[in-house]
Amino acid sequence: MTAPTRDPAEQDRDLGFGSVVSRESRQRLLNHDGSFNVRRGGLRLLESLSPYHQLLGMSWGAFLGLLAAVYLVINCLFALGYLACGPGALVHPLTEATGIRFLDAFFFSVQTFATIGYGSIHPVGIAANLLVTLESLVGLVMIALATGLMFARFSMPRARIRFSRHAIVAPFQGGTALMFRAANERRSELVGVECELLYSRFEVKGAARQRNFYRLPLERDRVTFFTLSWTVVHPIIPTSPLYGETAESLAASQAEFLVLLKGTDDTLSQGVMIRTSYTAEELRWGKRFVSLFNPPGADGILGIDIRRLSDTEPA
Repeated sequence: MTAPTRDPAEQDRDLGFGSVVSRESRQRLLNHDGSFNVRRGGLRLLESLSPYHQLLGMSWGAFLGLLAAVYLVINCLFALGYLACGPGALVHPLTEATGIRFLDAFFFSVQTFATIGYGSIHPVGIAANLLVTLESLVGLVMIALATGLMFARFSMPRARIRFSRHAIVAPFQGGTALMFRAANERRSELVGVECELLYSRFEVKGAARQRNFYRLPLERDRVTFFTLSWTVVHPIIPTSPLYGETAESLAASQAEFLVLLKGTDDTLSQGVMIRTSYTAEELRWGKRFVSLFNPPGADGILGIDIRRLSDTEPA
């Protein structure tokens, strides 16, 4: 008995989320930052943490703060280890009478960790020298890991594209269209940028209520140079899945518009992508975007003001 084949149109509306997610999920599928609302379980602690990807994905402030915290914690632990080796484990000419203090042990740890070695403090005894050996190894490994992570973060291409806070339904060529705007925040160029717009909504078929997906054709789905901004437009014509929809009907069907932009970073010659979404509540009807462009300056160069990316006015 042959397995039943799947309708190509139905398969095209799946997009890889699967029938369970399509049927059961009541949250928005895609957050503004591009993360999916999916909770993974059944993984061991290290598998669920994925520290390498988390270290690459976190912000620079969080990454540098974490490096500084790890550096301080390691040196504090080794300083306590030196103190545990006894009062004579570390010798400092100025503290021979009073014994080594925590700060002296901490700064000796910093010098050992970074292989500085001023020589004013030196270890005495097997235990202290073994601890120095261990810390030298830990220092080499940690510095190598930190250097590799820094290089990976610097070399990893990241698209800095800002999307308008809202999508709009505005007049377009005698009809209406769904629109949103995107702008390149970097001075580097993105080339060959393509946009894919997906429409998600719940539909009732028989007794089942299931989420279905539709690819929305765009007036222009690709730009060769993404230097300034791009207004992405889906004309709402009779063949559009949005034809005849209202703000109320979209809200009732929990409509969501998934956006995927991908292109090539001209500086690094590597592919980048970014995604976001708009829910029915984030649509603005009867509005149009205000112009981003500023008048040419004395040098004749045209500019845009990205602060106006989300600004609208009555259509």
